[in-house]
Amino acid sequence: MKKVFFIINIILCVISFLYGISILNVNSGTLFYLIWFLISAFFVIIDLLIYFKVFEKYKVFKKIFIWVCSIGICIFLVILSLIISKMNVKPVKNLDYIIVLGAQVKESGPSVVLRYRLDRAVSYLKENDNTLVIVSGGQGINEKATEASVMKEYLINEGINEDRIIIEDKSNTTKENLINSKKIIRDNKSIGIVTNNFHMYRALLIGKKYGVNAVGIPSKSNSYYLPNNLLREVFAYIKFIILG
Repeated sequence: MKKVFFIINIILCVISFLYGISILNVNSGTLFYLIWFLISAFFVIIDLLIYFKVFEKYKVFKKIFIWVCSIGICIFLVILSLIISKMNVKPVKNLDYIIVLGAQVKESGPSVVLRYRLDRAVSYLKENDNTLVIVSGGQGINEKATEASVMKEYLINEGINEDRIIIEDKSNTTKENLINSKKIIRDNKSIGIVTNNFHMYRALLIGKKYGVNAVGIPSKSNSYYLPNNLLREVFAYIKFIILG
């Protein structure tokens, strides 16, 4: 049994390391890919502890290790279930406004993540002729223009009338996206938030905290990178709960 567990850990170690390399190559603009190398190292450490029979020599350490891992896994699964619960919500029709949350812009245009959001906004706007759209996002240090301006251009190229598009180009976080967009929207207007499915739960939570009573309009996401995005969201949720 120990041999099987040892081999499984090696396999998980290799998978985590290779997945981290693939995330690194995407050039997402963050250092979160490092978490996969840490996970890989974690499996190596477990195998070393097994190999040197540390768990057999120190029973108390084994119990503490099992309890810590069990509690961590339970917390992870609860948060993950909350995130998944909002990934496929059906959007409300004929909203007054939809807010498209910004994401990284590259030299070639919107990143893959942002294109998913914009394509979902396009489909919603074409199905709901009276809805206005706020494209929200400022300019990062590694971006050639504001996210909002690039988003507007993309929507126009996809056939959305310029008169329906409102720019909010001062925001750098989801919190700022929603707070600044709210300032544009008159009271008693219905609002939808367009973002990727894995980001939907936290976006709605942030909106609720800052008085943006919105419904979700989730977009698709790349299935290969979904594990990375979901894991990142778990940590982002924990940070939101602790720091606000």
